[in-house]
Amino acid sequence: MDIRQVNDEYSVSGQITVEDLDQIKALGFKSIVCNRPDEEEPGQPDFAAIEARAKELGLDIRHIPVGRMGLTPEGVTEMVDVLEDFPKPLLGYCRSGARSTAIYEQSLRLRG
Repeated sequence: MDIRQVNDEYSVSGQITVEDLDQIKALGFKSIVCNRPDEEEPGQPDFAAIEARAKELGLDIRHIPVGRMGLTPEGVTEMVDVLEDFPKPLLGYCRSGARSTAIYEQSLRLRG
């Protein structure tokens, strides 16, 4: 797991596993957003499995997949809602962290 801090409220990572969630919580993260569609590649953990463990640990979590078509206005708006409503710090993840960074940057424009 390669977590890269964007700022005090948000960090990004490539794909995480259920086993990573205990460490994510121990690092102080309070929320997670997944920007990776399920079944994007073989062997990728399903969001539902990660969501179940995250909720057991008391972490808020949301799935806002960014697929091949790229960012959508609806996805960016949903990300704004997460950033306004979820406790911080928040960890966004996808395959490499690039989509999680891009959707965050777009959401900042809407947040003003």
